[in-house]
Amino acid sequence: MKKQTLLLTMMAGVLLVSSCASKKDLVNCQTENRELTANYQDTREKLAASQTRVSSLEDQLAQQKKDNEALQMSLNKSLSNTSDNNINISKLVDQINESNQYIRHLVEVKTKSDSLNMVLTNNLTRSLSREEMKEMDVQVLKGVVYISLADNMLYKSGSYEINDRAQETLSKIAKIITDYKDYDVLIEGNTDNVPINNSSAMMTNIRNNWDLSSLRASSVVQYLIDHFGVAPKRLTAGGRGEFNPIATNDTELGRQRNRRTQIIITPKLDQFMDLIDKAPDDNK
Repeated sequence: MKKQTLLLTMMAGVLLVSSCASKKDLVNCQTENRELTANYQDTREKLAASQTRVSSLEDQLAQQKKDNEALQMSLNKSLSNTSDNNINISKLVDQINESNQYIRHLVEVKTKSDSLNMVLTNNLTRSLSREEMKEMDVQVLKGVVYISLADNMLYKSGSYEINDRAQETLSKIAKIITDYKDYDVLIEGNTDNVPINNSSAMMTNIRNNWDLSSLRASSVVQYLIDHFGVAPKRLTAGGRGEFNPIATNDTELGRQRNRRTQIIITPKLDQFMDLIDKAPDDNK
């Protein structure tokens, strides 16, 4: 009986010890499980955070690539525009150089023309007498030589016929015209505003001051051709009537100044046309 009791007691002890060991292991397992769970949860959170950062970085990378592509396109466009601009600038520089060359040419021509006009004027005025200078005015305006002669210096009274006194003066003017062959000559008649008196036989067919001024200019042209051999193709005659006054017609002195014939010496028109033809073309 005692042996059985002892045996039972021993078995109970073993079971108790075994039970205690199992319970300790369970606690340990549970503790380990909680730690593993916590570690797993922490790892998942870190993984989620890492995935979020990766996603953000991927988004940033994609945006950066997009921005880079846009910058590349902009750069390519800028390079293209720069190339076009370089071409345009080069073309503009060529046009400016061509224009400057044309301007220099114009300045040279003007300087030459001014010099010739000055020489022409000096030669004419030196050849005139003091009396002739009183009734003649010589000016250079804008590259054109104007020789203005009073009507009583050229024409018979109340007529368009050349008087004897005019021969000496017109001979000096004819010499200037002949010496300067690169110039054309316009003879222009002018009157005052007093209506003409057509009671004389010579004036019967003259209707007004237009006719009188034109006939007087034609008389000078014909005289230069017939007496001094001036080439007809260089001469042009025209009348301005009373409509180109240089003084008032309200006084006798003013009317006297308005009754005049102008000999206008100009560079030939084809020379100006040549200059125009040499002008740079803006449409190149």
